[in-house]
Amino acid sequence: MVSAPTPDATPLALSLRDISKRFGATQALDRSTLNVRRGTLHALLGENGAGKTTLMRLAFGMAKPDTGTIQVDGQLCVWRSSADALRAGVGMVHQHFLLVPAMTVAENISLGRGGMFSGFDPRAAAERVAALVAETGLAIDPTARAGELPVGAQQRLEILKALSHDARVLILDEPTAVLSPQETQDLYAWLRRFVESGRTVVLITHKVREALQIADDITVLRRGRTVLQVPAKDASEIEVLAALLGEATTLTAPHVRTPAHLSAVPVLTVDDVRVRDSRGTDRLKGVKVRVFGGEILGVAGVEGAGQLELLRVMAGRCAPYAGSATRPAQIGFVPEDRHRDAVIGAWTLVENFALKDAGTASGTLAWRGYAARAEAGVRTQDVRTNSVHNSMASLSGGNQQKFVLARELEGAPAALIVENPTRGLDVRAASQVLDALRAARDAGVAVVIHSSDLDELFSVSDRMVVCFAGTVRDVAVDRHAVGRAMVGLT
Repeated sequence: MVSAPTPDATPLALSLRDISKRFGATQALDRSTLNVRRGTLHALLGENGAGKTTLMRLAFGMAKPDTGTIQVDGQLCVWRSSADALRAGVGMVHQHFLLVPAMTVAENISLGRGGMFSGFDPRAAAERVAALVAETGLAIDPTARAGELPVGAQQRLEILKALSHDARVLILDEPTAVLSPQETQDLYAWLRRFVESGRTVVLITHKVREALQIADDITVLRRGRTVLQVPAKDASEIEVLAALLGEATTLTAPHVRTPAHLSAVPVLTVDDVRVRDSRGTDRLKGVKVRVFGGEILGVAGVEGAGQLELLRVMAGRCAPYAGSATRPAQIGFVPEDRHRDAVIGAWTLVENFALKDAGTASGTLAWRGYAARAEAGVRTQDVRTNSVHNSMASLSGGNQQKFVLARELEGAPAALIVENPTRGLDVRAASQVLDALRAARDAGVAVVIHSSDLDELFSVSDRMVVCFAGTVRDVAVDRHAVGRAMVGLT
């Protein structure tokens, strides 16, 4: 289902045609097309992993497409790097800011222009910033250090960096993910003024209603393919959601699941919890959640919606600044990034199993005991290895994940928190991990799972909650209801 924008005489500022890009075994983009009219704000939507950011990174010269063409103002372009894109008038503001915290605003802008390496003049740099501020209306102190700026000012600095190169096409990746509602309104107002001056914006976002309100045109990607291109005025929420989710969004009766052995009282409780990040932005806002033994609670949400903070509070890995979390004495935690947060590749399986007691063990460690426990876990979760004395790095990704699950399930914990448990696994390993979660649920464990794969969540969840902009609400285990809630629709 691909609808072309209404033909008119407006020339294209940016055109990407038949773009394909593969990363190893992953086909990130498959003959995707994006046509952005000059002087318009174009919203690019899609679920996590749909290829939105990859497509715009190619447009900005951060990588090269395997196939397809890129045109700016009708001219065919082949980027060697982002510097080429900048010279052609394409700028990009990334979701995770690329600032040097110790440098001032003027120094960051000069660094981006190469001025720091060709004789830096602080006065001239400050004057350049002042001129940009006067031109754009994006107020900022040129002498302030970037790391000390609030998040809204840091974003203004990133935009000024792009505009210092005379960008005519400005790409913004999820620009409101870390902004307050007022900062979001201010940014959108500025973007409308920017396009009314004849320049162009591509806005990567997951917020359907906001996209329909602010954008001139909308493109939707799903699994690396362009599935919808339409003027915003001609699009409906239902049509966009259908394109996002890959099916018609007709209302159906919610699927209600009743676990066989649900505990009478909650095992895990989050009460009026608030969490702030290092920038002072609220990531969770007065959240209340209860989880019972013998159920799997699925947590859905697009990136940055608050689900990471929610699971970390539940697991005791993140301390809220307000509210409280009541946890059982025994709780397992399977983090999203096992290499960073769960295992040490150079250590043996026995040594990695001993990490389970890292916070409580003291004195001489009983290595024979840990070896026996590791062997039991390996058998229970069918971890493929010929010895628990092999290094963790010798295991495949799927077997590493099953090992972490075996370790965290040892001793029958009352609760288990898992983040994207099948990330990077093949079909067989992913199926085994999900079966293990169902088995834990059937044994009475309170399981909480977040996955960026909605099909996976629907396949295992007894109940679901959706995170959106730091809030959490109960939603039926129903694709339509969850899809609407993930993009802020009631």
